[in-house]
Amino acid sequence: MDENEISKLVIGADIDVHRTMGAGLLESVYHQCLKRELEIRNIAHDTEVQIRAKYKGLEFDCAYRMDFVVCESVILELKVTERLLSVHEAQLLSYLRLTGKKLGLLINFNTPILKSGIKRIVNGL
Repeated sequence: MDENEISKLVIGADIDVHRTMGAGLLESVYHQCLKRELEIRNIAHDTEVQIRAKYKGLEFDCAYRMDFVVCESVILELKVTERLLSVHEAQLLSYLRLTGKKLGLLINFNTPILKSGIKRIVNGL
């Protein structure tokens, strides 16, 4: 399965969580709900995945944590905010660059319609 196929599956799961739970909850609630939805759908995923950063021979342990990595290739970063900002996009792009992955999805659950809260970020696609 390629990144685009995985992203379609993930977006479907995100939409189901949003339809059921609505907007306005804590990010941690959406995180647990999405984890459960991915489990129900048998979609392979890891949560709170650590990223190590390196700089001129210096390595930082657990510099960052990604919310989800789905099927070992698509990074999901969950947000609950009034609107997505450029700093959120930069964060996800940094995760993509540090891991060498090509596709990430920013998901803002604080929207009336989830589709308007989804942003694709690509690294070299």
